Amino acid sequence: MSRPVLDIVALRSLTAIADCGGFHRAAQMLSLSQSAVSQHVRKLEKTLGRPVVEREGRGTRFTPEGRQLLEQARRILAVHDEAVRTLLDADGDTVTVGTTEHAADQFLPRLTAAVQQVRPGCRVRFRIDRSARLVEAVERGSVDVAVYVTEAAATEGVRVGGLPLTWHAVPGWQRPAAPAPVPLVAIEDPCAIRRRAIATLAAHGVPATVVGDAGYLAGVLDIARTGQGVALLAAVGPAPDGLTPYEGLPSVTPIPMSALARPGADPATAEAAFEAVRDLLRLNPE
Repeated sequence: MSRPVLDIVALRSLTAIADCGGFHRAAQMLSLSQSAVSQHVRKLEKTLGRPVVEREGRGTRFTPEGRQLLEQARRILAVHDEAVRTLLDADGDTVTVGTTEHAADQFLPRLTAAVQQVRPGCRVRFRIDRSARLVEAVERGSVDVAVYVTEAAATEGVRVGGLPLTWHAVPGWQRPAAPAPVPLVAIEDPCAIRRRAIATLAAHGVPATVVGDAGYLAGVLDIARTGQGVALLAAVGPAPDGLTPYEGLPSVTPIPMSALARPGADPATAEAAFEAVRDLLRLNPE
């Protein structure tokens, strides 16, 4: 009896849904139709025998099984892509770019366009991961260029600007009346944006408590969409489906971002990527 197999292409669509906050944006990032992305999810659900993604109003919510699959999918794709790069790309021009989950749907298209302008016809691969792991991948040579939160990694890299941050919640959400603490939803520690949220509120004398956290941004969005709390999110591009900016809390200063190119990377490619990120963040200085 053959064992079930998780399709790599379908796993890539699943992670794109998480990173982009929905099927439509995932399809745009992957240059696929929305129906194709939906078919990939259904294929995974058929393999597992249970739902992994559910519609919730206008938004998307990962089931508990879906969140488990998402975590494993990221590991599978990271190993798969590194193997392909090492074993199969000797005669091809491929550039692997990495970013954190925060604003990945804005960074990746710009990085892709910048790289392909310098190297027409090259293939661009993506890796989305935590800042420290991205830096490790760049230093290992498995990622060519990465964009990450400066203070979340030991290597400072090249400063490329500040990522604007804004509180987000479901439409109509209101913070509890004082002295009740503000309920926060955040990525689990270590997370620089989580620390920034708590520190900003503390500096303004606003009590807060984390009522829900998740290993990845998709889980944070799922929890925030239930209305249980407010989340501090990147404020470039449209708000995630089902959430809207919330102005009832102190503003947060942009968090510094850095970029890093692997040793031996083509200088023109690296600089084009760096400048693409600077252009996106230029209106949001540190």
